[in-house]
Amino acid sequence: MQFVLKSALLSLVLVGFAIADGIKPDDLSKDGAVTRDRHLTEIRDIMRGGRGGYIDFGFYYTPTRDQLPLESQYGEHKGYAFNHHFAAFGAGEVARNRHMGALLWFDRSGWDGEDFILFPQYGDFGIQRSVVTWGLTLTDAKMDWTLAAGMQHQNLEHRGKLYPYEDDSLAYSWAHLRFSKLSAQANFFRKDWRLFRFSLDLESRAIYGGRKSGPLTYLPNVSLAMYNDDDESDVDSMRITWEQNLYAQQLYGEVSYDLPDAGLHSVALKFYPDPSRMIGFEATGVRRIRKRVSGDNVHESDDWLWGGAIDLLFARIAYNAAYDYDNFFGAKGTFLVEFKFNLATVDGWLFNRGASRSAPMETDIIKQYDKKSKPGEITPLNSSSGAPKTIEAKGIRYEKAGNSGSAEGGN
Repeated sequence: MQFVLKSALLSLVLVGFAIADGIKPDDLSKDGAVTRDRHLTEIRDIMRGGRGGYIDFGFYYTPTRDQLPLESQYGEHKGYAFNHHFAAFGAGEVARNRHMGALLWFDRSGWDGEDFILFPQYGDFGIQRSVVTWGLTLTDAKMDWTLAAGMQHQNLEHRGKLYPYEDDSLAYSWAHLRFSKLSAQANFFRKDWRLFRFSLDLESRAIYGGRKSGPLTYLPNVSLAMYNDDDESDVDSMRITWEQNLYAQQLYGEVSYDLPDAGLHSVALKFYPDPSRMIGFEATGVRRIRKRVSGDNVHESDDWLWGGAIDLLFARIAYNAAYDYDNFFGAKGTFLVEFKFNLATVDGWLFNRGASRSAPMETDIIKQYDKKSKPGEITPLNSSSGAPKTIEAKGIRYEKAGNSGSAEGGN
C-alpha cells in the first residue's frame, strides 16, 4: 500500500512540469482495432506454452484534466484519457499431455470530460468503448502444438459528435495455431479478414523446456503482421517486428518496420534485471510522420519521439514510450503511470509475460534439489555410492519394566 501511495505522489509531482500534447480524435476512433490487435499479440505470447495460467489487470492514472487534453476542430478540451484492462487464462490437463483451457481479455478505453471508474460523463466530445476477447484452447505438450479460437466483441458505449459513425456492437472471429516455435493468427469480420500474423519465436526459453544459456538463446523472435482495414482483399499495411536477445536474456533490442512505404517505425532497448521480467527498464524511439497541407500539396516530414519506461511489478512509469504511443491514443509529452499486476505460470514456474526463465523464488527452490549431498549426510541403505551407510533411529527409549529386569522398547 505504501508503494502505491508513493507512486501516486510521484506521478503528481512529475505531471507538474510535464504537460502532454493533445491527443487527436482519429487516434481515439481507431482504438478498437488497436486494442483487438494488442489482445491477440498478448494471447500469442501466453500461448507459447499453451498450458498453465495467466492473470493481468490494471488502469492508467492521469490525475489532472490538463494532462491529456483532446484537440479537435472545436478547440482544446480538458479531460481524461483512460484504459481499464483485465485478462485471465487457465488450462488444466484433461488427458496425458493434453491440456484444455479458456481465456478472457477485456479492455474499456476512451476519453471523457471527467475521471471515473464505472460511470462516465458521456459528454459531447467523449467516447467510451469496450473490447472483449474470449476463446478456448487445446494443447498437446508432447507434440508441442496449441490450437485456440474464439470471438472478439467491440461495443461502443458512447460516441461524441467528433467521431465517425461505427456500429455499437461488432463481432469478430479469431484463431491461433502454434506448432513448436512457429505460430499463426487470423482475425475475421464475417467473411472478410482483418489480420494475419505469422511469428517465429526461435529464442530458447527455459520455462518451455529450452536452455538457460548458450547460442540457442540468442536466436531472434520475428513476427510479420498484415492488416486490412476495409472489405477488399488487398493488404493495407504490414509490420515486421524483430526481438533480439543481446545479453544473457536480460538485455534485448527490438525493431519494428512498416511496409511497404512507411519505413522504420520504432526501436527499443530493454533491460530486465532478472530473465523472469518481473522488473524492466526500456529506452525507446518511435518515428512519426507529420503531414502539412499547403494549398493542394501535402508535405511529409519525419519526427522521432524518444522516451522510455520503468516497469515494476505493480506499476509502470513511462514518458514518450513507444508502447504508450502505439496503444494509448498517441500519448506523448507527459509522464504516465499505470497501476497494474500480471503474472503467468507454466508447470509451477512463475514469470511475467514474454519471459525466458522463472522468477528467482522458484529458481532458488530448484537449486536446493540440484545440490549434491554434503559429507556426513545420511545415505539411503540402497544407495550404490561409496559413502558410508548410516542408520539413524529417532524417538526410541528403553525403560526397565518393574522387577523383571527385562527391557521394553517403545515409541
